[in-house]
Amino acid sequence: MMKKVSLLATGALIGAVVAVGVGKADLSSIGIANAAAPDTYRQLALFGDVFERIRADYVEVPDEQKLIEAAVNGMLTSLDPHSSYMNPKSFEDMQVQTKGEFGGLGIEVTMQDGVVKVVTPIDDTPAAKAGILSGDLIVALDGEQVQGMTLQQAVEKMRGPVNSPITLTVVREGASKSLEITVKRDVIRIQSVRSREEDDVGYIRITQFTEQTYDGLKAAIEKIEKDIPKDKLKGFIIDLRNNPGGLLDQAIAVSDTFLDKGEIVSTRGRHEDETRRYSARSGDMTGGKPVIVLTNGGSASASEIVAGALQDHRRATILGTRSFGKGSVQTIIPLGENGAIRLTTARYYTPSGTSIQAKGITPDIEVKQELPDDLKGQVETKGEASLPGHLSSQDGTEETGSGAYVPPDAKDDKQLNTALDLLRGLQANSAFPPKGDTPVPN
Repeated sequence: MMKKVSLLATGALIGAVVAVGVGKADLSSIGIANAAAPDTYRQLALFGDVFERIRADYVEVPDEQKLIEAAVNGMLTSLDPHSSYMNPKSFEDMQVQTKGEFGGLGIEVTMQDGVVKVVTPIDDTPAAKAGILSGDLIVALDGEQVQGMTLQQAVEKMRGPVNSPITLTVVREGASKSLEITVKRDVIRIQSVRSREEDDVGYIRITQFTEQTYDGLKAAIEKIEKDIPKDKLKGFIIDLRNNPGGLLDQAIAVSDTFLDKGEIVSTRGRHEDETRRYSARSGDMTGGKPVIVLTNGGSASASEIVAGALQDHRRATILGTRSFGKGSVQTIIPLGENGAIRLTTARYYTPSGTSIQAKGITPDIEVKQELPDDLKGQVETKGEASLPGHLSSQDGTEETGSGAYVPPDAKDDKQLNTALDLLRGLQANSAFPPKGDTPVPN
């Protein structure tokens, strides 16, 4: 029997970067083995009739493989924005990317209204250096219109030999005309964890959750604790801003780093017996030092799992703006020689039993980041609730996302500097340190 092999906890992306996680289950556990109703078979016969008519009568001889791929992808993308078909090459590319190294431009992307939307450029990559911004719409690639391409087709076109250039035609909100931005491809090596000492505070930025994230976090904490004497270390800032997600198991491991006990996250599928609960093991790697987590409108999925777990357990204060609101989990299901499908199979819930789907994580302390004048009206993140066909929230209330701008210069970073002031006692807020009882899961 074919097996499910990977769980995804990615953000609003399926493109230049994707990631897979862990877990196996029989397809029958999600109802695949259930017999189809007679009406379903009649509809399948309709598909066969249309396919044969195209083969026989289309003005030119069609590519039958492309026809079938388009039909399968259309079926999946009609479900929600995060389900899709991957042909064998795309599936192979995805498997390479999960290792944290791949060739390309270095942007997280999704499809919106038929064009490619940039979720975020990855730090220190060709796209970031060329000036690509979160929220940019890529409407053409080397002069070829994106409209009509699938997301996978657009991503494949953006990949290519190292040092080869590609010209992106970009529509940016607030700009009077489209922009032509040439980017030179390079090998993209994802360093998912970066850290530095801010005098008496340890700053750790997690850009996405790859196979190396937990190890990178562990090494960062050890280095900070070695460089800053224990009696002088005020605490840690974990920066999850513009982190679109990644591996579910890595999000769990990162959360566990700061927790001594309790549930981290649960995933609940279509059937009751599919519920999975993941709990922390004994031991807080930081010894209980104060923690502030930074989030914004580009923090999605796996990032929201971490923020939600630490917030619900009162282990960290969440500071910044509302997160993206992607509360669903995708499973990669291989199809033998025919590639794989990425299928949304579950929602995830924070330890208090809350689904953040189409709502996001509300920060304990809201700090909005001002945009420079030249970017006002050009940078916008609308959140999961704005994506066509998104899964609706379970209680019927939905929230829009928030801004995703992070200043390149730390001195202009209002969210970071507020966190530093709180940890050093230069500012006070009732939400820091966090107080109250840990919510009981339901």
